[in-house]
Amino acid sequence: MLSIKKYAAIDIGSNAVRLLISNIIEEKGKPVLFKKNSLVRVPIRLGADVFIKQKISKENTQRILDTMLAFKLLMKSHKVVKYKACATSAMRESSNGKKIVDLVLKHSDISIDVIEGEEEAAIIAATDLNKFIDDNKTYLYVDVGGGSTEFSIIHRGKQETSKSFKIGTVRLLNDMVKKEAWEELEHWIKTSVKNYDKIDVLGSGGNINKIFKISGKALGKPLTYFYLSSYFHLLQSYSYEERITELSLNQDRADVIIPAMRIYLSAMKWSGSKYIYVPKIGLADGIIKSIYYDTVSSNTQ
Repeated sequence: MLSIKKYAAIDIGSNAVRLLISNIIEEKGKPVLFKKNSLVRVPIRLGADVFIKQKISKENTQRILDTMLAFKLLMKSHKVVKYKACATSAMRESSNGKKIVDLVLKHSDISIDVIEGEEEAAIIAATDLNKFIDDNKTYLYVDVGGGSTEFSIIHRGKQETSKSFKIGTVRLLNDMVKKEAWEELEHWIKTSVKNYDKIDVLGSGGNINKIFKISGKALGKPLTYFYLSSYFHLLQSYSYEERITELSLNQDRADVIIPAMRIYLSAMKWSGSKYIYVPKIGLADGIIKSIYYDTVSSNTQ
């Protein structure tokens, strides 16, 4: 008997807000399949408000309310049966974050969980990586966001440790990351990988997905440190406007892609990794999985 349900994940990040709708395909005797059905991304960039002025502006508050209402209607049209909305760094640090969460609930009946960095890292790392990784290898998983970056060590298919750092693309664009934060990250990476012989990096986030797409590599094949470093220098040789007109980057991607690459390259350098794999998954995928497994466990109790 085949069962197909639709679940949705809303990821309210510091750079963009996303709605992911996935088909959950269950067939007796077979493992459950999670198949992406639709992805909508709105580049509101809440972090530009919060990291500078500590609060979300009136304009972006209205944009969030409009976006959540639109997401609510899209979920209704898709006949989504379950959803979960999570907000990360910007909403977490905003002085009016709780007020906006309450307004969204009143305006669109969407309940938002404001999650801590460590929970964010755990949700991302719990994503089913088995089809992307080799169980005999060790990986440093790097998920770059606008406000923070989540790091996890995955050894023989299991998450060993994870940590969230307030080093994100929007913070870097606004020159809000101190030298001490980079030093703390360098120390954490070097300490976390020192007991492993060889490390590969797993990269997630919109920027590395874009770079992977541009590279033309087949899914499952890694990018090299040399390729990433060369492309980083190429991007820096173009102005913001040229990255939009000549490299065909979206305007909300053309600026954050450079600080994102700086984070990935630093992670590769400090872990001694020559390769970065790009599985094209992130927080929204992890949220979908968490909804499903929470439902399964509650049904079996």
